[in-house]
Amino acid sequence: MPQVVRYTREDNIGVITIDYPPVNAMGHPVRAGLMEALQQGQGDVRASVLLLVCEGRTFIAGADIREFGKPIQAPWLTEVVDALENTDKPVVAAIHGTALGGGLETALGCHYRLALASARLGLPEVKLGLLPGAGGTQRLPRLTGAEAALDMITTGRFVPADEALSLGIVDRVAEGTDPKAAGLAYARELAEQNAAVRRVREREDRLAGDRGSDIFARFRASVEKKAKGQFAPFRCVDAVEAAFTLPFEEGLKRERELFSQCMESPQRAGLIHAFFAEREVAKVKGLSRDTPVRDVQKVGIIGAGTMGGGIAMNFANAGLPVTIVEVAQEALDKGLGVIRRNYENSAKKGRISQQQVEERMALIHGSLSYEDLREADLVIEAVFEDMAIKKEIFGTLDKVCKPGAILASNTSTLDIDEIASVTSRPEDVVGMHFFSPANVMKLLENVRGSATSDEVKATVMALAKKIGKVGVMVGNCYGFVGNRMLHKRGAEATALVDEGATPQQVDKVLTDLGYPMGQFAMSDLAGIDVGYRIRQERRKAGEDIPPSWMDKLAEQGRLGQKTGAGVYRYEEGSRTPVPDPEVDRLIAEFRQEQGITPREISDQEILERCMYVMINEGAKILEEGIADRPLDIDIVWIYGYGFPAWRGGPMFWADQIGLDRILGTVKGYRDSVGGEQWQPAVLLEKLVAEGKGFADL
Repeated sequence: MPQVVRYTREDNIGVITIDYPPVNAMGHPVRAGLMEALQQGQGDVRASVLLLVCEGRTFIAGADIREFGKPIQAPWLTEVVDALENTDKPVVAAIHGTALGGGLETALGCHYRLALASARLGLPEVKLGLLPGAGGTQRLPRLTGAEAALDMITTGRFVPADEALSLGIVDRVAEGTDPKAAGLAYARELAEQNAAVRRVREREDRLAGDRGSDIFARFRASVEKKAKGQFAPFRCVDAVEAAFTLPFEEGLKRERELFSQCMESPQRAGLIHAFFAEREVAKVKGLSRDTPVRDVQKVGIIGAGTMGGGIAMNFANAGLPVTIVEVAQEALDKGLGVIRRNYENSAKKGRISQQQVEERMALIHGSLSYEDLREADLVIEAVFEDMAIKKEIFGTLDKVCKPGAILASNTSTLDIDEIASVTSRPEDVVGMHFFSPANVMKLLENVRGSATSDEVKATVMALAKKIGKVGVMVGNCYGFVGNRMLHKRGAEATALVDEGATPQQVDKVLTDLGYPMGQFAMSDLAGIDVGYRIRQERRKAGEDIPPSWMDKLAEQGRLGQKTGAGVYRYEEGSRTPVPDPEVDRLIAEFRQEQGITPREISDQEILERCMYVMINEGAKILEEGIADRPLDIDIVWIYGYGFPAWRGGPMFWADQIGLDRILGTVKGYRDSVGGEQWQPAVLLEKLVAEGKGFADL
């Protein structure tokens, strides 16, 4: 086992090397080792410049998650950073991989910073409900000015090395893959120049231009829009502002005060839960880590519509060739055209280069024949929610595709076992439920059928990671996890409007909770026809689905944003929902037809009926084993439906409210509203009786 931190010397350069796999996190062994190595370097009379470098694939990638929730042992990170900065020999940080959080704060304590061209830097603490607590909010703006520092710290955005150079965060960018070689070359150059120590804390030039400006007021207004309801981003603005209004030492003190406020916020607990839950969902219950994974090199997709095109982009982005099959040339050309426009728009915004547009388009091929899928390792069906059509497609794929090819359905609600029943290989059939827009949304709900093999399960979970998704393995039932809960919420939201609420009142309650959009705005985004088709399919199957004013919208061609009118209307080129008197009239007509006398409905009732019905359904999903753990449900909702991560997900949030309170309210609605959705879950009653929460499962 190598030393975690070691000191050596190469000619006149003292080299401090951190070697703490896997990501050189700033844990206690690193902090203590750095202090000791720094002392050695200070006392080494033959070393004129010190170089800080890391072994492995990255520079210091942040805090050590193994220390989360435990008392921090001295030395504190602030002490380490101060010690680096106060050293009387120039210290150079050679950055590769990522320098994140405490890693970047450590680099800011150094006097010079070099980054490999492939490196990325950031202060992502806000994503855990915190702010940089080791001087990051005071040092970064001294290098970048207010705007760039505010942007990085309030969003947690990582910046590539070239941008870090232009912002003044690093002094030099080097090509190549060897940070030590690049760092030594730079350190020797500085030694030859007798370069002086440069302490970031002493820099004032980038502060002067923003002192007294309105930038902090503007940023607070921006944060109010982008991070409504969140605590930490506003404290981040306060902390950065302190760099411009207080002397450095007082600014550090203010940073610590604000950091403590964030530590005490319940939002931090929610974000920490979400952070660990995202890592935990990759571990599938009952699936061994050494389960073989199939090699997927070629992908086929059935359907070039919105979902099919978006799914294709995910694989092309990951460098995998894709063949999209459509039934008509016109539909195929339209779908490929939409994909190109999406890529072109990304290029216009600077997210990818024009060369990358062409490289990715070259990986996507259109076809009108299933025969072109013979060599595909994975085929994903992405057509309408119609069981008959899906079974016809899978019957064809079974005949065409090679043995061992994975046959996946992007269905959002339908029975994977019934789809698999028309094939001779049900063990190769699985659900891969992408979320719209599929090239943007991070969730991939992988649905195991009763016969799906462990190898296929392991492969689709590995693929999720490869294409940049958060994969969650769930069981097979109507709607799986996400849509099963969503449809309960949707039915309650619609019923609340039937009874007297307005769509905008319901939506406002949900956005005030922290969702980016409400139930009805989301329906307009997804397309009113999507829910309409699902209800029609369920009616065909004999389910008692009551009539709805939402059906009337679909039948009148008001399909949402794509037609400029749905529950709301939309101005040309705008996605902003505008309440429409025509919908109010239609709702009033529907109430009259159904003999409903509208009543006043409180925001609290809307919150309880929309959210507690989800919690109750989530408990049933856990009872049935459709989700293995409450955290699986939390991640589905955070990444698939915009549940505010700072509330930790619906099941975590339920524990914060108190399951006894939720159960009492559910029973109240069982008696007043009625319906199977308000029958308390056995698991919910059991947990309350035992004085436990979902976290205890």
